[in-house]
Amino acid sequence: MTAATHSTLFPQTPGSADAVLEGLDPEQREVATALHGPVCVLAGAGTGKTRAITHRIAYGVRAGILQPSSVLAVTFTNRAAGEMRGRLRQLGAAGVQARTFHSAALRQLQYFWPKAVGGSMPRLVDRKVQLVADAAAACRIRLDRGELRDVTGEIEWSKVTQTVPADYALAAAKAGREAPRNPAEIAQVYSAYEDLKRARGVIDFEDVLLLTVAILQDRHDIAEQVRSQYQHFVVDEYQDVSPLQQRLLELWLGDRENLCVVGDANQTIYSFTGATPDHLLDFRTRHPGATVVKLVRDYRSTPQVVHLANGLLAQARGRAADHRLELISQRTAGPEPVYTECTDEPAEAEGAARRIRELIDAGCRASEIAVLFRTNSQSETYEQALADAGVPYQLRGAERFFDRPEVRKAGVALRGAARFGGNDSLLDDAVDLPSQVRAVLSGEGWTTQPPAGSGAVRERWESLAALVNLAQDFAASRTCATLSDLVAELDERASAQHAPTVEGVTLASLHSAKGLEWDVVFLVGVAEGMMPITYAKTDEQIEEERRLLYVGVTRARERLYVSWALSRAPGGRPSRRPSRFLDGLRPGSSGAAGRSAAGPGGVERGFTTSRAGAAVPRRAQRTPARCRVCGRTLTDAGELKLMRCEDCPSDMDEGLYERLREWRAVQAQRSGQPAFCVFTDKTLMAIAESVPDDDAELARIPGVGMRKLNRYGADVLAICAGQDLAGEEVED
Repeated sequence: MTAATHSTLFPQTPGSADAVLEGLDPEQREVATALHGPVCVLAGAGTGKTRAITHRIAYGVRAGILQPSSVLAVTFTNRAAGEMRGRLRQLGAAGVQARTFHSAALRQLQYFWPKAVGGSMPRLVDRKVQLVADAAAACRIRLDRGELRDVTGEIEWSKVTQTVPADYALAAAKAGREAPRNPAEIAQVYSAYEDLKRARGVIDFEDVLLLTVAILQDRHDIAEQVRSQYQHFVVDEYQDVSPLQQRLLELWLGDRENLCVVGDANQTIYSFTGATPDHLLDFRTRHPGATVVKLVRDYRSTPQVVHLANGLLAQARGRAADHRLELISQRTAGPEPVYTECTDEPAEAEGAARRIRELIDAGCRASEIAVLFRTNSQSETYEQALADAGVPYQLRGAERFFDRPEVRKAGVALRGAARFGGNDSLLDDAVDLPSQVRAVLSGEGWTTQPPAGSGAVRERWESLAALVNLAQDFAASRTCATLSDLVAELDERASAQHAPTVEGVTLASLHSAKGLEWDVVFLVGVAEGMMPITYAKTDEQIEEERRLLYVGVTRARERLYVSWALSRAPGGRPSRRPSRFLDGLRPGSSGAAGRSAAGPGGVERGFTTSRAGAAVPRRAQRTPARCRVCGRTLTDAGELKLMRCEDCPSDMDEGLYERLREWRAVQAQRSGQPAFCVFTDKTLMAIAESVPDDDAELARIPGVGMRKLNRYGADVLAICAGQDLAGEEVED
């Protein structure tokens, strides 16, 4: 008997309270049956913490110990809250409130505002950046786009740590924050921002928590009304609570102790937002009689992945490290992590894309693969590389699934079919729910086979295919489910932004990957300066970067690929080194034992294949790239593609450039990709300037990798030679 975190989407509802406990390991069962008094669950990555706490709530409800309406479970994302509500429904515990801190507070604020303050509650602004810009302008302080974002972050941090403008400079210095501007200027903008909000009659997300706290503190009658409603509290990801959230939780609780918290201090990665693991680590001090349960059986990752994760924390220092959990994998052995050193970042991205293409061709689903990076700015290189390799991808943190136009249209179509399906000829031959959904969505562009390419057409198809797959899983769990039931499920998921799986490789930052998992994970850019990030200076900041890498490693179930580049751009000086966090862990590094860098699991070097089929080293060491006009060393990516400075004179053949653009448009239309996925404008300009005569000259142009050379080389060289694609001469 084993527990698992990767279960079916719609499991069968247990028949009794005791059946809820079936399948739990001894520690998870201890959590599930500890229903009274304070409970602290220290849960390592992949140990089934969500399973444990949802079964705890469900067992209490099914056994008649907890009333569903008296339980409030809080977490940190709408997706996590939606997933928790879904699990509780499946376990027979519908009616339990599972919300984010902000959602729960907003609901209470809206309800009690007329009684506590009077009148209508101020309007809530979704994005505060424009307000901050207006506040800075009022102070005659100019902020560029990056500074505007950073100053907004400082204001958010100040509010969740309950720091007023006058105290910002001192509080920031005490916390070791590296202010993006003079602290006095930030305090000035912060003060003006608060004045501007009041003048416009609006509040922000942090105000929701602050105002709820203020009302509960000042109005004991309202506080008692809330406490009479909610008697039992469960807090997930407790290591991420801010001082303001902790204060709100204390006001909800009052003098009671029916509280269960779950967390892992070594997954604290949001300190920049005010999160602190101190509340988790001090739980037993505040609640001396607390039951403490440790979950260390890892059901997610193979022993090889777990070994690396444990090794990372074994080198950690600080208070969180003193409470590290040594994970024990419950899975069978898998492959060793693969470490790859590349000459530059484009080569690293191309190598990852090539390996992903091989994995997909070997049967691995694209949705079970992720590429994780430290900063969002790294995404573009991997988007381009995956597009070049013909691999579909989805960018986490981009447009929300249920906000996509094709998904909204599909929802309207399904809702209409549920209402008037008896008169729809499309459904005449549909015998069950999945076939009904397929029939309806075929009118929206879904087909049994995906379209070629990885562009917009493929993305729309993947969205519809995700709905088809969801319908199949839903029908398998509810044999009598109707189209109306599915529409209700979709509405519930849309409100929680609990999206179904889209069949594409996930590109995500390490921060946004928290709480997710994949069969295969590529950790890219694991080099000094990026991991840890350059601006991490203090010991505490360095240790948080280590924890961030730990979170990335523990996202992988079976295969893990770790890579780094020696330079940023082709031709750059190879001055980078692998992350210090890998020292003693990667083969061949100081402290590593029992492995050779050349043996299995060793550090690989990037390789590619020539058009003749021979394996050749990828991007061998090169001298710095120089402008072919003035001789200046080039570092900008666009200039590197042109092999000249942007402001140096161009000798581009305008006619050839236009013919290449026309040819590119045809190729993009055929493959269903955006035009830039064939060749970017800069690459076409470089081709039109150099007019290559053969494969070797074309391959030397940045942006023309081996895959594109093999796919498009003959066409491009023919166009450069003045031929059309039928082989006829084109007049000058």
